[in-house]
Amino acid sequence: MGGGRLAGQALLEPPFGLHWGDSPEKLLGWAARHALDVTVVLPGDEPGLRIIKVQARKGPLPGSQAAVVEGRFLVGRLYELTVHYVDKDATADAMATRFEDLRKQLSVQYGMFAADRKQRTVEDKFVTKTIAFHHEPVKGLLLLLALTEVEDLLRQSRDARFSIIYRNENFKKEMQKELDGMKGP
Repeated sequence: MGGGRLAGQALLEPPFGLHWGDSPEKLLGWAARHALDVTVVLPGDEPGLRIIKVQARKGPLPGSQAAVVEGRFLVGRLYELTVHYVDKDATADAMATRFEDLRKQLSVQYGMFAADRKQRTVEDKFVTKTIAFHHEPVKGLLLLLALTEVEDLLRQSRDARFSIIYRNENFKKEMQKELDGMKGP
């Protein structure tokens, strides 16, 4: 088995002191040290996948403006980490500004992001706008940013949130091969 820290993969490490290939215990230990709420999902149709969601009961995560961090583990090894930014007290415009500031900061740190998608839909008096960007410093190593804004036309209100997804598709494929090997012929 390759240890998950493939050459060049360090170009994009997940935050919160985590590394590709870490076990769920590292994220659970961090959550326990900070008395954070943890939700564990074990999808029945995807054996080997574990999804661990960590959030504070009130306010952001320690040392961050993020509200939730969600780790995806295959065969007990981290291959994806999503960081969700939600602030019920912030306006949609303030969240859009935070998103742009973070995108600029990450561009300086990792390199320019390519625009992925800009979408606007209207359904049942709700307008949903999505803007997404990605950066792939090495093939299979992805950093994705997505901002979603929902406008309620009846109530004249807007809400926005955004997420950053750190994904090591190369490591996921490696773990999937290991999982397939465990199943046998």
